[in-house]
Amino acid sequence: MSRRYALTDEQWAKLEPLLPGRKGLVSRPAKDNRLFIEAVLYRYSLERLT
Repeated sequence: MSRRYALTDEQWAKLEPLLPGRKGLVSRPAKDNRLFIEAVLYRYSLERLT
């Protein structure tokens, strides 16, 4: 069963290098950028329904 607002692995592979907190940067790596992006997509979808 797939989640409706989840990113595919292909979509995530394109987005991941563009996000802050990547390994190899001076800043601390983000805990879960993918979960954050999926939450934003879900929240945006709810706003469009109202």
